[in-house]
Amino acid sequence: MTPAARQLPHVVQVGFFVDPAQRRPAQLLESWPSLVDVAEAAVRGGVRVSVLQACAHSERLSRNGVHYYFLPFGRRRSAGTALTQLLRELAPDAFHVHGLGFPREVRALAALAPGVPIILQDHASQPPPPWRRVSWRRGMATAAAVTFCAAEQAQPFARVGLLGRSTRVYEVPESTCRFVPGAREDARRQTGLAGDPAVLWVGHLDANKDPLTVLDGISAAARLLPTLRLFCCFGTAPLLPAVQNRIASDPALRERVHLLGKVPHPRIEQLMRAADLFVLGSHREGSGYSLIEAMACGLPPVVTDIPSFRALTGAGAVGKLWPCGDSRALAQALQSLALPTDTGMRSTVRRHFDRELSFDALGSKLASMYAEVIASEHPAAIAPCAPGHA
Repeated sequence: MTPAARQLPHVVQVGFFVDPAQRRPAQLLESWPSLVDVAEAAVRGGVRVSVLQACAHSERLSRNGVHYYFLPFGRRRSAGTALTQLLRELAPDAFHVHGLGFPREVRALAALAPGVPIILQDHASQPPPPWRRVSWRRGMATAAAVTFCAAEQAQPFARVGLLGRSTRVYEVPESTCRFVPGAREDARRQTGLAGDPAVLWVGHLDANKDPLTVLDGISAAARLLPTLRLFCCFGTAPLLPAVQNRIASDPALRERVHLLGKVPHPRIEQLMRAADLFVLGSHREGSGYSLIEAMACGLPPVVTDIPSFRALTGAGAVGKLWPCGDSRALAQALQSLALPTDTGMRSTVRRHFDRELSFDALGSKLASMYAEVIASEHPAAIAPCAPGHA
């Protein structure tokens, strides 16, 4: 390590979740892109980053300036001497823990490295039931800061006493994306996507994503947009029978809705380049990875007006926001964007992504947060960046 690198703040990003499939570390780095992307974004922001990930296998890897340490610790596993020795070796200035649902593990981490500030990052958590709140409260009490995609998402935790008044709350996107815009017509030839507009859905078919309301909105919008088409990519699909029945029962949907099912991730990028609009009907999201991907491709979003989507779109500065469950509002939003007066809408969306959600943008937000938290705990250790907490 160079002397210059030693002067950078050293943050250890920690993942306590253990892969049920017990894949090898290299496989996890391929399967969990956000693990890599968040770490590499922080490096771009001028931070020295190590990743400590619970895993069935022990291994050390280094990629693109990030050191990864895989160890068998975490839920139902004791810390062991290996973890203790590693933490002593790493000597971090701060911990960045992924997930709020590991209160015991966080307390153990705080005991192993006293005085090192802990930042917890929300990943679509909800306050636990009352009988688990004592454990959560103790775990979250060890945190110097908690970060959410939207600061508003902290309110349910504060209302039930899980966030103390002294705990800083930061607004930082959960991750970023490597997708880039591409030529629409080339993408249409490669994917076979058609329609004017061609609307793309990428999300599970479940009650939270609310595909039935989206189908109602598509049906209503089709009255004024006869060449509209909807293409749906999805993984888990508990509502698939209901979706199929809704499509079959409506002549306005039968020829317009195409259920693509599970699609390889690289093809999602091509579909997003080929589409005209992106739609989701979510009632709740930690952030919205597919929305981030859409904006990386410059695809204008037509998504529900929920805290994380407001944060990601700049309160609707790009695309359109519509109330959850309101198919009429969705139809109006689709119609208003189908004939845009702004011919550079895709460029506008991508500029917003570059400014707020790109690797450089996320890295800057992480670095600012880290510096401020470290400075608050150890004022002589590092000069704080400009205030960034909400």
